[in-house]
Amino acid sequence: MLLLLAFVLLLGAIATVGVAFTKEQPQGLARALEALEHSGQAGRDMAQEADRSFADRIVSPLQDRAVKIGRRITGADKAERIRRRLDLAGNPAGWTVDRVVSFKVMFAAALPLLGVAYGVLVHIPVTILVLIGVGGLVLGFVAPDLYLYNRGVHRSDQIKRTLADAVDLLTISVEAGLGFDAALQQVARHTGGPVAEEFARVLREMQLGKSRSEALRAMAARSNVDDLNTFVGSMVQADAFGIPIGQVLRVQSGEIRVKRRQYAEEKAQQVPVKIMIPLILFILPCLFVVILGPAVISAYDSFTNN
Repeated sequence: MLLLLAFVLLLGAIATVGVAFTKEQPQGLARALEALEHSGQAGRDMAQEADRSFADRIVSPLQDRAVKIGRRITGADKAERIRRRLDLAGNPAGWTVDRVVSFKVMFAAALPLLGVAYGVLVHIPVTILVLIGVGGLVLGFVAPDLYLYNRGVHRSDQIKRTLADAVDLLTISVEAGLGFDAALQQVARHTGGPVAEEFARVLREMQLGKSRSEALRAMAARSNVDDLNTFVGSMVQADAFGIPIGQVLRVQSGEIRVKRRQYAEEKAQQVPVKIMIPLILFILPCLFVVILGPAVISAYDSFTNN
């Protein structure tokens, strides 16, 4: 029985090997068609890769790597500070925490290389090249933060200048018979600027399920303007205690207008101090050259002739 079983297994192995070797392989035209099919698939893959934009092929992978490096450098607490700067800057379109982190790393790598390359072309000494590289590294790393800070300051200034007009329109709408939510919609629809954008966001958040007080507090948290925070606090208290909103709006409108006038007077008083620096550094030297230049030349000629 053992010999019979071994003989059967041997026959099965021989049959399997024979089928494998006798399997018909593509020959001639069939092999050429198969090769063309594979090359066509490769060509389609290459065409799809070529159809992708430069941003998808180059910029996106670089940003992904930069985000990984930036997260290791900045840490978790830095993300909250960047998100706070984005809120103060009005959340510019397309700007996220990951994009800011990737920009910091990419600028920190690109600016030193550009500065050193320019220094090599103009034959700057090595010590100056090192300083240029370090300065470019620091400047590139903080450049996105400076941009967001500038956007935040400009936006806060716009809020201070336009909040009084927006509150006036809100007061007129409420006294005309509209509800507070409808008055917010009117202001957001017929005005522009950061205040209208914030009012529109408050309405969207209320439609998504937030209460009025929560949406207003979130609007105050996205700004560092004291007038807006005071206005939001008054509206939340009026909503909580049942005080007539029209009366509160009228009082808030007058106070905000007084504060805006004071803010304008403060800026006007700062003008002489701010203009002194360019006056001393740029304007006065030019005046000295124009006024005293001919006298100095005449005096020099007189002494040299004598």
